[in-house]
Amino acid sequence: MKKLVFGGEALITGVGSLEYLNNIPAKRAFIVTGSKSMIENGTIARIQGYLAGIACESTVFTGISKNPDTGAILAGLEAMRAFKPDCLIAVGGGSPLDAAKVMALFYEYPHITFENFFDIEVPDKRSKLTFIAIPTTSGTGSEVTKAAVVTFREQNLKIGLKTLAFIPDIAILDAQLTLTMPDHVVAETGMDAMTHAVEAYINHNLDDFTEVMAKGAIEGLVRYLPVSYQDKTVESREKVHHYQSLAGYAFDNVGLGMAHGISHAIGGKFNLGHGLINAIVLPYVLQYNSRNPLVSEKLSELARALGCSSFIAAIRKMNAILRIPKSFAQAGISREQFFSGFDGLVENSLKGSTRANPVVVSSEDMAMLLTTIYEGSEWID
Repeated sequence: MKKLVFGGEALITGVGSLEYLNNIPAKRAFIVTGSKSMIENGTIARIQGYLAGIACESTVFTGISKNPDTGAILAGLEAMRAFKPDCLIAVGGGSPLDAAKVMALFYEYPHITFENFFDIEVPDKRSKLTFIAIPTTSGTGSEVTKAAVVTFREQNLKIGLKTLAFIPDIAILDAQLTLTMPDHVVAETGMDAMTHAVEAYINHNLDDFTEVMAKGAIEGLVRYLPVSYQDKTVESREKVHHYQSLAGYAFDNVGLGMAHGISHAIGGKFNLGHGLINAIVLPYVLQYNSRNPLVSEKLSELARALGCSSFIAAIRKMNAILRIPKSFAQAGISREQFFSGFDGLVENSLKGSTRANPVVVSSEDMAMLLTTIYEGSEWID
């Protein structure tokens, strides 16, 4: 028996769908966002304009970084408790969305903390807040998932917290909001979505429903992500925005794999963007995992569906089009930095999603793989 959950109450799509905020039942809205971009491009002003139109008072909490840590989330929670909202709106990339998820849970259940999250029974429902997620990047799928990734600085590690209570009530997918993304953000977040879809598709926990979602997302991203990156049309941006959410539905019900295990370890230590790390890591991980016959056959199926000879080669080609570095060295991590505390990096890379990898990974193999990815060399069995 398997329980599948696909999002919250509603998914609102279409260019201009931000106007849905005219219909929400709210009197006090707490808006969580990243740094300055959403303010500078006018998105926050538009949101507050809609809220003012329904006589909803609002305040904005900014400063959630690309790898939100416990301190930033607790600062937001303190501000939230002072404002006493009945509506929480998260707007931006996956980082403010994930931060807002934790803030919503801790706000409603004050007894839950980062220290006891894994030791108590965490509720799977909320009732005090209307929680609205508005992604402005196309990659994390956070607007429809039960996961929130938090950086624990003292451990140099990003940890995925999970509960159904994290799933936003309403997700608004307005592709118009993605038009201001810088090129590197389009590339990195798009490959984050690709990694979600691929790791779900090769996961041994795949089912009939999520197989269609994952494979459809892969095919759609292969077709539209390069167009979204190069031509920047609202039509291609909308396609990618939808497919990344579809990938979110898939991995949320299936799980991920070693690419994400490595990504969380690298991101926790070096503060690189999550999507960038996933993009660099994905072809190496697929090459490693292809030793499993079932994974190898699935990668062959993807190649046939895409009309190419090798799916891994197709991913490498897409990375080249998107100007993704081929290695951690090219991404700017020095050799001294990378191999300082290397045993701890190996240990952390074996945690989290790596435990659900379709191939069991030894410490020795992980050390070899991390070295391979750092140098950008070919994996040799």
